[in-house]
Amino acid sequence: MYLHIIDIIIILLYLTTTIIIGFVISKRASKDIHNYFLGGNRLPWWMLGVSDASGMFDIAGTMLIVYWLTVYGMKSMWIPWIWPVFNQIFLMVYLSPWLRRSNVMTGAEWIKTRFGTDKGATLSHFIVVIFALISVIGFLSYGFKGIGKFAAAFLPPLVTDPEVLMQYPQINANLYALILMGITTLYVVKGGMMSVVATEVLQYCILSVSAIALGIIAMYNISPEMINNVVPEGWKSLSFGWSLNLDWSTVTSEAATKVKAFNNWILNDGYSMFGLFFGMMIFKGIFVAAAGPAPNYDMQRILSTRNPKEAAKMNSLVNVVLNPTRYFMAAGLTVLALTNFDNLYKSSITSPDFEAILPEVLAHYVPAGLLGLLMAGFIAAFMSNFAATVNAAPAYIVNDIYKRYINPDAHPKKYVRMSYLASLGVVIVGISIGFFVESINQIALWIVSSLWGGYTAANVLKWYWWRFNGYGYFWGMVAGMSTSLILLMLEKIGIITFINNWPLLANPSMNSFPIIFINSIIGCLLGTFLTKPVNENVLMKFYHNVRPWGFWKPIHEKVIKLDPEFKANKNFKRDMFNIVIGMAWQITLMSSPVFLVLREYKSLIISVSVLIITSLILKFNWWDKLEENYGGQPSELDLSSIEKPALVEEK
Repeated sequence: MYLHIIDIIIILLYLTTTIIIGFVISKRASKDIHNYFLGGNRLPWWMLGVSDASGMFDIAGTMLIVYWLTVYGMKSMWIPWIWPVFNQIFLMVYLSPWLRRSNVMTGAEWIKTRFGTDKGATLSHFIVVIFALISVIGFLSYGFKGIGKFAAAFLPPLVTDPEVLMQYPQINANLYALILMGITTLYVVKGGMMSVVATEVLQYCILSVSAIALGIIAMYNISPEMINNVVPEGWKSLSFGWSLNLDWSTVTSEAATKVKAFNNWILNDGYSMFGLFFGMMIFKGIFVAAAGPAPNYDMQRILSTRNPKEAAKMNSLVNVVLNPTRYFMAAGLTVLALTNFDNLYKSSITSPDFEAILPEVLAHYVPAGLLGLLMAGFIAAFMSNFAATVNAAPAYIVNDIYKRYINPDAHPKKYVRMSYLASLGVVIVGISIGFFVESINQIALWIVSSLWGGYTAANVLKWYWWRFNGYGYFWGMVAGMSTSLILLMLEKIGIITFINNWPLLANPSMNSFPIIFINSIIGCLLGTFLTKPVNENVLMKFYHNVRPWGFWKPIHEKVIKLDPEFKANKNFKRDMFNIVIGMAWQITLMSSPVFLVLREYKSLIISVSVLIITSLILKFNWWDKLEENYGGQPSELDLSSIEKPALVEEK
């Protein structure tokens, strides 16, 4: 199905509007790099929250959510913990205020506040910049595959030669992704953070209207009885046991003929032993979430807030504005796909492309006009994620490499011009890699399991343990990232294929996480204990400003001597309680709209009741205490009374 002229006009109007916004705002954004990367810390928290949510409402991730919900039903609510999505709860409860109290521009610049400026800190600074760039390029490739597959389902092929298509079957998807990335790059490069946030608020409004419209269409056209005829027992239940126990072969209706292929997908995904998979997600997820945000667009939104209190509020809003609308739409797409599966995949009976469920449903069941709005919404989803990702990269290249090591005294506008070039550079590299990747899932699993496995250990220890130093951070990151890349390479060439065949999980990326994590911890500990601690003055200033809980007793005792009125952070138990409540709150934000589309009213009442109870608990035990815990900016610790030699850092 190709687009109607009305749909094309709507899409072109949207694209033109976003580019105009970027160029209008660019004058204000180009004053200096602080305005370009962080919006001058003047943007309100609610706008940054909507922007962050819009950036996460990406087309590739939504296609995965639709696939998971289609195959696994309500049990798919847990699968996003593989990222883990509950990192937003850790951020809103305590980590966002901690990060914002550091008062820096990038995650790499944060290293100086924690480790100082000695050789270990320099090495740490270097490795986090490398990680940030690899992560950004990975996410660009991830988005490239998603938008390409989406656009190719609607637009006429640019290449029609059968021989070329035989040799390069994804060439049309890749070419459309290239065109849309080029358009998005125009306003991102020109306008910086202000342009990104302004356009993402517009994009979120379009996405919300589109999502609600699609959910309503599904509810109007698909009855609960039609859904019951095409799903197996247990599909509508959030609960699970040691095994998934979801057998699609029990579905006997004519409409489910090809849906039986879902059993093969479950086997290939490696989620049959769901209890063990869930345990692995929790193990990995808690450590990843406790490490804080990866150096990407999420971190940039936190650092762009006005103060620590607003940083916490911003991350709480992300959950509220992202999950209900996204899952309402995903549920609508799912029931349309399940009840019309045979018609959707007439040409692909044996091995349908699960990542194409979303565009196939839109192409077949949404009328002209509304389809244009929905297309604009999904293109907005892609552009939001792409824009936010691209905006994060030049901050590391320009602020943490060019300004620090190459040209520290350049004119502010020189740095902005260098940011333009850096943005273009990472886009080119991301697109180049995207051309050679086969699927969205392939990139997603590598990022969240392998790459973040190398990031986790070092970034957990940096917050909670005073003795951890720059050398430990560097060698922990090197050990983790190296193990990640080596395992990936060995799996590709078949040397360690036994990892793919472990009975635990068929997913090699998840299987490799414990190996990567353990090697990273070993690197952290060896690097730390074989070198001297961080200068005490650096640690005291960090501890006094950020006020983390954890293993900081020796530093706390020194800070008290200089500032007798300083109070230690004793909120560990409260924070952990709020995180547990917050995770339940987040799940209900995801499940309630799905139960509504399914017309499972008993489950909907339970889900909404839990949502109300958890919201009230968070209101009184977290929101009302933000001013007490994180109100205002941190004060500087006066180190003037310390003897001069103590101020000299090791070189």
